[in-house]
Amino acid sequence: MSKFDRTFTIIGNLLLALFVIAIIVPMVYIVIASFMNPVTLQNSGISFHLKDWTLTAYKRVMSNKMIWVGFGNAILYSGVFTLVSVFVTLLCAYPMSRADFRGRKFFNLIFVITMFFNGGLIPTYLLISNLGLVDSMWALILPGAFSVWNMIIARTYFGNLPKELREAAEVDGADDLTYFFKILIPLSKPLIMVLVLWVFVGMWNSYFDAMIYLNSESKQPLQLVLRAILIQSQPQPGMISDMQSTAARAQLAELLKYATIIISSIPLFIMYPFFQKYFEDGIMIGSVKG
Repeated sequence: MSKFDRTFTIIGNLLLALFVIAIIVPMVYIVIASFMNPVTLQNSGISFHLKDWTLTAYKRVMSNKMIWVGFGNAILYSGVFTLVSVFVTLLCAYPMSRADFRGRKFFNLIFVITMFFNGGLIPTYLLISNLGLVDSMWALILPGAFSVWNMIIARTYFGNLPKELREAAEVDGADDLTYFFKILIPLSKPLIMVLVLWVFVGMWNSYFDAMIYLNSESKQPLQLVLRAILIQSQPQPGMISDMQSTAARAQLAELLKYATIIISSIPLFIMYPFFQKYFEDGIMIGSVKG
């Protein structure tokens, strides 16, 4: 390596180390703070002494009914949304990847336009309302099920597969559906896993659509419950009902924020190890053409 390359590598490694530290330090702080005694946390900050730790926040979060209802709703919405979104995206990407598809350029133009312009919140809400989807999970799933960006990635991946596969399938008498489900889909496992991870995480972290379209408290996902705790600093009834002191209530409310962050992140922590190998295989999907 030349002197310039060594210098560039060292600077790059230092920046990467700083970036990793900037991610790890807040995570460690949140984990430790979630176990801290609220009085100690507010007065002295985090402590590594076990005598200052407590499970109070987790006990109160676990005993709250709305946390579990929201948790179940979030898993349901994210799971259904992932299945619908990935399936629709792959179905659209296949014909768009074929050079013999008539109207390909026109549809590409239409898709790209939707990436930069939309109807706005009020027209979208009126549309959802006229379709009778307000206060149902389909109001969260159907409007955003199709992602143009994901379709472009899938289209590029399909376009890079050998054309001989399609020709061989045609010789054997396979139609488009047979080729798509029995040949193309099995060969696209890295692509599918990456899309599943992106779509699930995106839906799991979203709350705005649920706040707009869902009226029933029993249908709210976990993100709205957390919003009331994290942003509005209003823990759910029953979580701190036995705390008479205003100061104690504020301290416990602060502690509950960290515990709910950890609990809401558990599904993502579970997913990533299983998807890691596919993510490594699929991270360069669509980066090389030809």
